[in-house]
Amino acid sequence: MNILETPRLLLRRLTDDDLDDLYALYQDAEVRKFFPEGTLDREQTKEELDWHKNGHPEHPELGLWATIHKESGTFIGRCGLLPWTIDGVYEVEVAYTIARDHWRQGYGSEAARGCLEYGFNTLGRTRLIAMVDHNNVASQKVAARMGMHHEKDGEDELGPFMLWSVERGGPNDANA
Repeated sequence: MNILETPRLLLRRLTDDDLDDLYALYQDAEVRKFFPEGTLDREQTKEELDWHKNGHPEHPELGLWATIHKESGTFIGRCGLLPWTIDGVYEVEVAYTIARDHWRQGYGSEAARGCLEYGFNTLGRTRLIAMVDHNNVASQKVAARMGMHHEKDGEDELGPFMLWSVERGGPNDANA
């Protein structure tokens, strides 16, 4: 099921056919450098794929989605919207991971921007966040391109993170 389109990308629900591509993405240590759990084995990748095939199990309108390059039909990453509770507050995160051979071509920003617009315009969210590792400068730049600002530093069971945010119609909302 297709979720959203951008000029160059199609984001759709993950399917069993995506396992090999998702596994290759999750085996790349450079791609997974800022994930606290590091690379994932095939079984862990399958568990995540199964978890998100029909959207997030508790919030089916959210989830991680296959990110497909429209012109070539190639799987180039997985991006989406994820629910979190941070400091007792329900939040929705714009999540983005692009395969290394597609870095520095604007796909991460394009996919993240599509997710942000989908969250605001289709799902009616009034606020979206990104949780970014302090050393992940590339993801910080993507968050800034979405109109987000660094709101605060946080820490959860996986470790420290920077919380970036944007509110619909707020001063940093490039959609406003």
